[in-house]
Amino acid sequence: MSDRERLAGYVETWWEAIGDLTALLDSLSAEEWALPTDLPGWDVKAVASHTAHLESILAGAPEETAEIGEPAHVTSLMGAYTEIGVVNRRDRSPQAVVAEIRDASSRRRDALLADPPTDGSAKPTTIFGGVGWDWSTLLRNRPLDVWMHEQDIRRAVGRPGGLESRAAQHTADYLTEGFGYVVGKRVAPPAGTTAVLAVAGSEVVAVAIDETGRARRLPEEPAGADVRLTMDRETFVLAAGGRRVPAPGAVTVTGDAELGERILARLATTP
Repeated sequence: MSDRERLAGYVETWWEAIGDLTALLDSLSAEEWALPTDLPGWDVKAVASHTAHLESILAGAPEETAEIGEPAHVTSLMGAYTEIGVVNRRDRSPQAVVAEIRDASSRRRDALLADPPTDGSAKPTTIFGGVGWDWSTLLRNRPLDVWMHEQDIRRAVGRPGGLESRAAQHTADYLTEGFGYVVGKRVAPPAGTTAVLAVAGSEVVAVAIDETGRARRLPEEPAGADVRLTMDRETFVLAAGGRRVPAPGAVTVTGDAELGERILARLATTP
C-alpha cells in the first residue's frame, strides 16, 4: 500500500468517526450535556468543545488564547492548551459546538481530498499546539482521538455502542502497538521474559525482552509465554486510553499473575 492510500484511509476513518460523534451529540438532552465524563474536570460539553477546538485549528482557524486559571485537572502544557478550547466555548450553546465540529471537519476533509498528502513523513502546514507530528502521525491520531471522545460521552450518558466501527478497530489496533513499550520500558522484566496481549478483534501481540532490556515483537505467539493477557476491546481501550482500570474478572491472566498485574497497572499509553 502506498503512503497516499494509507493516509487516505486514515482520513476516511476519521471522517466516519466525526459522523458518529456528531450524530451522538445531536441526540443528547440539555441535561446530558452537563454530565461528567471519565476525563477529570470535563463534562460532556467540555469533551465536545475540545474536539471543536482541535478540528477548527486543523481547518485553518487561528490559534486561540484564554485565561484558564489553575484547574486541578490540568497537569501538563498540552493539558493547558486543550483547556483553552473548553474555556472559550463555555458560553456557546451545545448546538453551536456541534455545528462548529461539522463545519470545521467538512472544510478540512474537502481540503484533504482536494490536495491529499502523499508522504507520511512530511510535515503538515497546519497543526495544533506546535506539536511536531508528521502527516502519518497526525492523520493516524485523529480517528483515535475522536472515537475515544465518542466513547467518553457514551459512558457518561449511558448509551453504549460504537465498539465495532471502523474507528473502533483502528483505535484498538493502534493502541496494541504500545504493548512492547509498556512491557519493556515501564515494567522492565528480566531478559528472556515473554508476554502476550490478546485483545478481541485485533491481532495478538507477543514480545520478548532482549539482553538490552528492549521488548522485541515476535512473529507469532510463543508456546508457554511467561504471561498472557486476554480481554475484550472495550476493557483494553479503557485501560490503554487511561480512562478506567479493568473491572475484576475483565482480564484473563495466564501464567505469571504478578507480572500480569504489573503490566495491567501500566497499560495506559494515552491520556
